[in-house]
Amino acid sequence: MELHRHPLGRCVLAALTCVSAAALADGNPTTLDQVVVTATRTAQTEDATLAPVTVITRAEIELLQPSSLQDLLNDTPGMAISNNGGPGKVTSLFLRGTNANQVLVLVDGIRVGNATSGTTPIQDIPVDQIQRIEIVRGPFSSLYGSDAIGGVIQIFLRHAPGTFTPNASVGIGSWSHWRASSGFSAAGDKGWISVQATHDQTKGINACKVGAAEVFAACFADQPDRDGFHDNALTIHGAYRFDDRWSADALAMRTQGFDKYDGTYSDSDDYVTQVVGGQLHFRPNDALNLSLRVGGSSDFDKDFLQGVYVDHYDTRRALGSFQADVAVAGGLLSAGLDWQRERVASSAAYTVGARTDRGVFAQWQRTFGAQSLQANLRHDDNSQFGGKTTGSALWGWDFARDLRVTASYGTAFRAPTFNDLYYPGFSNPDLLPESSRNVELGLRGTPAWGHWSLNVYRNDIRDMITFDGTTFLPANIDRVRITGLEGVAGGKLYGWNVRATATLLNARDSAPGSNEGHLLPRRPRQSARLDADRSFGQFSFGASWYIAARTYDDLANRHPLGGYALANLRAGWQASHDWKLQIALNNVFDKNYETAWYYNQPGRNFMLTLLWRPGS
Repeated sequence: MELHRHPLGRCVLAALTCVSAAALADGNPTTLDQVVVTATRTAQTEDATLAPVTVITRAEIELLQPSSLQDLLNDTPGMAISNNGGPGKVTSLFLRGTNANQVLVLVDGIRVGNATSGTTPIQDIPVDQIQRIEIVRGPFSSLYGSDAIGGVIQIFLRHAPGTFTPNASVGIGSWSHWRASSGFSAAGDKGWISVQATHDQTKGINACKVGAAEVFAACFADQPDRDGFHDNALTIHGAYRFDDRWSADALAMRTQGFDKYDGTYSDSDDYVTQVVGGQLHFRPNDALNLSLRVGGSSDFDKDFLQGVYVDHYDTRRALGSFQADVAVAGGLLSAGLDWQRERVASSAAYTVGARTDRGVFAQWQRTFGAQSLQANLRHDDNSQFGGKTTGSALWGWDFARDLRVTASYGTAFRAPTFNDLYYPGFSNPDLLPESSRNVELGLRGTPAWGHWSLNVYRNDIRDMITFDGTTFLPANIDRVRITGLEGVAGGKLYGWNVRATATLLNARDSAPGSNEGHLLPRRPRQSARLDADRSFGQFSFGASWYIAARTYDDLANRHPLGGYALANLRAGWQASHDWKLQIALNNVFDKNYETAWYYNQPGRNFMLTLLWRPGS
C-alpha cells in the first residue's frame, strides 16, 4: 500500500495531483449536485451521500464515446474488468476486489443477472440504451439483499422528458463494425414516453489465442477465425402523473443477438436479455411517500457447436417491492418488503428449479448540524438456505468548509447460485451463503475548482464458495481479505475538463492451504485512469489513459497477466445545430495485452459516428 515505492504508484499519484493543482481554479467548477437514489433507495444529491458514488451521465457517455458498457464502467475507481475475447464476449466485473457474482446490477430498480451463474451479461446491454449509471462502492446487502458485497451498479434506461425530441446515429469502425441507433422522447403536461432502438454488429477478432489447446487454457481449442456478433435492442420507457398525489412509471427492455466464440463444447450462442417493470407512487403529503414496484428479468441462452444445438439455459426472475418513506423526528425513516422468485428451465436436469426470497428492511437517515447518519438493517428469508441478517452504519461530518470525513461499517452476503446448489453432478445443496464485513474511512472535498475524494477500506469475506479438490464439488472453504485505497479528482485544468481515478488493491486468499496468501485472480494491485476533454468552438478533443499492474489468472498464481497501458483519443465536430460527427481511436499504440489468460483483446481500432440531435 506504499504508493511512492512503485513506478506505477508514482504514475497514480501524478494522475491525482495534476488534477488537484492550483491551476484548477480557472473555468467553471465541477459540481456534485446531481440527484442519486442507489445509495439510500431515496433521492438525495450526490454530495450528500455517505457512501462513495460514481455517476455517469448521458452527456458523459457521448463525450467519452465508449465502444461498450464494459469500456464505460472501466472509468470507475476500484473496478477491474475481464473480457473473454473482444466485443460481445463474456465480461466479468470485479468491484473492489470482489468476485464478478458479488456485485449487484439493477436496471431502473429491477435486479438483473443470470440465476444459474450469478453474473450479469453486461456485454449484451448497449450503451445507446442508457441514460445514466450510478455505481455505489461498498456493502449494501442491508438495503438490497444478496450479491451486494462489492457494491451496486444501477443502470437507468434512456429518457429525455420535454418536448418531442428525436435522435439517430450511425457508426462504422474496424473489423466491419457498424451500429445504428434511433429513437425519440415526447412529453405532455402529465407524462412522457421514450423509445430507443439499436443495432450493433461486427465480424470481430479471433477470441482465443492459438495454442490454448496445447496448454489447456481459456477456450481449450485452436480455432484461428474471426468471432463476431450482432445485437438488436429495444427500450420503451414512460411515466404519467395522474394528479398531485398519484404517479406511475413503466419500462421494457429487450436485447437479442447471436455471438460467436471459440470452444470445444460450444462455439456460438443465441441470447436474449429482457427487463420489464412498473412502479406506482402515492405521495399524500410532504411527510409520506409510498411506492409499489413489480417486474421481472429474464435471460435465455441457447448454445451451438458448428451450428448444431448443444444445450439451453433459461432463467426467469419475478420481483415485487413495497417501500414507505416517512419524514419523522427531523429525519427520514424508510421501511419496506422485497419479494423475489427465481426459476430455471434447462436441458440440464437441475434437482431444484425454483426458489423464493423474502426480505424486510428499514433505514434511518438524519442530519445533526454538521453531522449525518445513515443506519440500515435487513433480514432475508430464502427457501433454500433459511435466514440471513445484514446491517450497516454510515456517518459523515462536514468538519470544515467543503471538507467531509466519512466512516462506515457494513455486512453483506451472497446466496449460492443454482449452479452451485443444483447443477447435475457438480453441485452441493448444503452450501451456506458467503458473508462479509467491511469497514471504511473516507475524506472528500468540493473546492471551487471541482471535487476530490480518498477512501480506504478493508473487507473480510468468509465461506467463499470454491471448488474442493478432495470432493470435486463446490464448498464453503475459502476466506478472503481485501484492502484498498481509492482516489478520485475532477475539475478544470487550463480549460480542459480533467478526471482522474486511482486504485491500490490487495485482494488475497487468507484460507489455510496451498493458496494462502495468493492474490485473487484478475485484480490488478494498482490501476489508474486519466481523462481530459476540451472544446474549441465547433470542435472537441479528448484523450484517456489507463494503466493496470500485473496480475494472475488463477488462484495458484501460476499464470501471470502482464501489466499494460492503453491510450484512447477522440474528437468531435459540431457541423451544424443538429448534426455532429465523432471519431474515436482506441488502443492508439496497438498494445497486445490480456485481461483473461489466452484470450485476445482488440488492437488499434476506430469508430466513426454521425449523430443527429435536432434541438440539442
